[in-house]
Amino acid sequence: MRELTAEIREQLKEMIYGFFAEECEVELSELNEETNITDDLDGDSLLFVELIELTKKKFQLDIQLQTIGKYLLKNPAETIGQVIDTTYLIYQHGNDIVNLGA
Repeated sequence: MRELTAEIREQLKEMIYGFFAEECEVELSELNEETNITDDLDGDSLLFVELIELTKKKFQLDIQLQTIGKYLLKNPAETIGQVIDTTYLIYQHGNDIVNLGA
């Protein structure tokens, strides 16, 4: 399990906010942890796939999208806050995320 330091947490959070602001063409100031990706930003699941690929590259993570998909079936990430929390878990647990309880 990787250590999730305060610095890494902040980097991930900033990356996620920046990603959604750019991809959904909204101002950063319009986003918060309660922002619903589908309802508020007209986003879809492909956005999350792109975000995971970006995260994998930036942090050299070795995780399968299929594994993340299995986790998300039981633990949906519908708001930016939920995406941030899920990304923290992906960073920490990698492919073992699928073994975490709901």
